[in-house]
Amino acid sequence: MLPETRRALLCRLAVGQAEGRAPSMMGAVVRAGRAVWTGARTSVPGEVPHGDVQYRIGSLTKTFVAVMVLRLRDEGVLGLEDPVGRHLEGTPVPEATIAQLLAHTSGLAAEARGPWWERTSGHLRPEPADLFGERPQRLPAGRRHHYSNPGYALLGALVERLRDGAPWDEILRREVLEPLGMARTTMRPEMPHAGGWAVHPWADALLPEPAQDTGLMGPAGQLWSTLEDLCRWAAFLLRGDERVLSASSVAEMRAPAVPPEGDDGAAGYGLGLQLVRTDPRRAVGGEGAAGGRRLAGHTGSMPGFLAALWVDAEEDLAGIALANCTSGPAVGGIAADLLEIVANREPRIPEPWRPAADPLDKELLALTGPWYWGARPFVLRLKAERGLELTPLYGAGRGSRFRPEADGSWTGLDGYYVGETLRAVHAEDGSVSHLDLGTFVFTRGPYEPAGPVPGGIDAEGWRV
Repeated sequence: MLPETRRALLCRLAVGQAEGRAPSMMGAVVRAGRAVWTGARTSVPGEVPHGDVQYRIGSLTKTFVAVMVLRLRDEGVLGLEDPVGRHLEGTPVPEATIAQLLAHTSGLAAEARGPWWERTSGHLRPEPADLFGERPQRLPAGRRHHYSNPGYALLGALVERLRDGAPWDEILRREVLEPLGMARTTMRPEMPHAGGWAVHPWADALLPEPAQDTGLMGPAGQLWSTLEDLCRWAAFLLRGDERVLSASSVAEMRAPAVPPEGDDGAAGYGLGLQLVRTDPRRAVGGEGAAGGRRLAGHTGSMPGFLAALWVDAEEDLAGIALANCTSGPAVGGIAADLLEIVANREPRIPEPWRPAADPLDKELLALTGPWYWGARPFVLRLKAERGLELTPLYGAGRGSRFRPEADGSWTGLDGYYVGETLRAVHAEDGSVSHLDLGTFVFTRGPYEPAGPVPGGIDAEGWRV
C-alpha cells in the first residue's frame, strides 16, 4: 500500500468510528489472498484492539452455514432442488427447496417465535417446532425474496441430520475452520474479546448488551470471530479452497439466486451471500467503476455488535469492518468504502498474458473466429482447458462462456446461455456445418445460402 492509500483507509475508518460513535472499530483490506492493510480505532486510550480480538459477527454466520450445505451438495448427499422435507422431518415448509432456504425465498417468517430471539436464551426454543409460531410461512415458496433467520436455523439442523447428528458448530470447526486456519472463530466468546455495547442515541452514554446463547437459532447469527480470521474467510470467498469448497462452487454462491431488489436493482442474494452493486457517485478516493462495483458478502448485527465483509471477485479484493455497538456506524458502507479506496487508488495489475499451457487442439482452433446468428456477427474464442467463449462482435448482446462436456458438447456458464448446450454439427463429409446453441443456428456467413437456416434463405439472396 502506498502511504497516501494507507492514510485514506485510516481516515475512512476513523470517520466511521467517530461519526458512528462506536466504542471501537476495526477494518481490513484483503488483496490477492492476503491482508494488505488493517486498522483500528477505539474510545479507550491506550487499548487499541488487535487482529486477534473477537467480535460477534451476526449474520456473517450464514455464509459459513451455506458453505457446509454446498459441501453436502458437492458430495452428492443432497441436491439444491431437493425439498427440505426429504432430508429433515417436521419442517413447516417441507416442499421448499434447499436452494430457496439458502436464498431466502422459502417464504418463512423473518424471525423466530417468542420474544426477541437475539436477546433471549435458546432454552425458550428447545425443539425445531418451537422456532415457528402459528403462521410460519408468510409468502408462497419461491415467489420472492423474504429474509428468514429461522430458515437458516433449519439449514443448520439439516447439516446436523446429514452428518449423523453431530452439532453444526463441531461440523463447521472440523470441515471448514480448521482447514482454513480459523482457530479463533467460535460459537461462544473466548478471551480476548470485545464487550458489546449500546450507545444512547441522544447522549454520549453506554449500556452493556447481553451475549445470549441462542441455541437452535445459532446458525442464523451466533458466531464470534477476529479480524485475522475474517481476512482468511474473505480470501476463501474469493478463491475457494479444495480442502473446503472448490472455486467454482464458491463462485456459484456469489451468483444471483433471486431477482435484485429496490428501485435501482442494487441488492440481491446468492446462495448464502448478499449481493450489492455500489453507487459510482459515492465512490471514495477516485471516480469508481462505471456502473458501480458488484460485491458479494454479508452484513451482520447482534446486540452489541456490527460486522460487514464484502468481496469484489473482479478485483480479487475484499473489505471488512467490525464494531462493538448495536447501532450507529454503517459498517456495510465502511467495508465497501475501504475496498473502493484501494481499487481506485491502486488498481489491480493483471497477470501477464501467457500462451495456453495445454496442447493446442487444431479441431477446436478451427472452430474459432466469426460466426453469424442470422445477420448478427459473433466471435468464438478458445479458452483454457478446451473452454469456449462466444461474444457479439460489437455492441451489447447475448454472450456466454462454455465448459466442455465428455460427449463433445459445451455447457453455458453465464449470461443468456447459462445451462444451455452448444454443439458443433458436422456435415456428411465430416466438416463443421454450423453451431447449434439451444436450437439457434450459427453459420460461417450471414444467412449463408448453404447453411441449414430454419425457414430457408430467399432464393434471390442479398440485394440492393
